Amino acid sequence: MPIDIKNNTATNTQMRTARDTQSTSQSKTEAPQQSATPVKNDSVSITSQAQQLQGAQAKMAALPEVDQKKVAEIKQAISEGRYKVDPEKLAANIASFEAELSGLSFDKE
Repeated sequence: MPIDIKNNTATNTQMRTARDTQSTSQSKTEAPQQSATPVKNDSVSITSQAQQLQGAQAKMAALPEVDQKKVAEIKQAISEGRYKVDPEKLAANIASFEAELSGLSFDKE
């Protein structure tokens, strides 16, 4: 279809009307095809690594805040030589910490 470059309004209007009629008839014929297309649902899956991270974050959030007063008391006791370390308790705490870390696997997927 030729385009009127001299801005002949009647010709441009005819062209727009023809184009609009074509697109309307195409959309009417396409509508039944679109409704027959099955609807796809989006889904999200969380990896086991992300689930473990969420669990670790929840545990950290449940921990109490740092007691600055207790920290200051311990620092003072260390500087004065009054702080005694119980090696058995320290070893048990380290072993417990190691066990918790081994429970969290950071395997690459």
